[in-house]
Amino acid sequence: MGNRLSKIYTRTGDGGSTGLGDGSRVDKDSHRVEAYGSVDELNSSIGVVLAVPGLPQKLAACLLEIQHDLFDLGGELCIPGQQLITAEYVLRLETWLDEFNDELPALKEFILPGGGPAAAACHLSRTICRRSERRVWTLARHESVVEATPKYLNRLSDLLFVFARVLARHENGAEVLWKRKA
Repeated sequence: MGNRLSKIYTRTGDGGSTGLGDGSRVDKDSHRVEAYGSVDELNSSIGVVLAVPGLPQKLAACLLEIQHDLFDLGGELCIPGQQLITAEYVLRLETWLDEFNDELPALKEFILPGGGPAAAACHLSRTICRRSERRVWTLARHESVVEATPKYLNRLSDLLFVFARVLARHENGAEVLWKRKA
């Protein structure tokens, strides 16, 4: 493992640039920083879901593993040319998607984000995940990105949607269905 931060502030970013994991410096609003910054925000939002007491243990274990994955993904984005996310990560998400979705009733209506504190927080994580995926695609139009990375985020947003459905039932007994106004 590299050096640990012994001093939190360095003043090196005061001019609008930041250091990447390879030691190079880029603007703080570069596509790369936007991408890994969004992934960091996503990871933090999943931490909010995990902070809600009484989560189903299996779902909580998946979310914790996802947080570790997101640290890998952020590290990959922070170091140009680094590959940490592989097709196996994506396949694991697909397995969980199938497993958790099979236990849910078919979705016939749109649902509103909500259903309880954990479900609402999970919906927020889902939308942050979608933004993270968009930021990674923006980066991919300008620089090289590992093929599995945007796929992982795409599957994760689907999984977070399914988790929100599971959590709405767990917390509230049902989801809040959208009612179209005439």
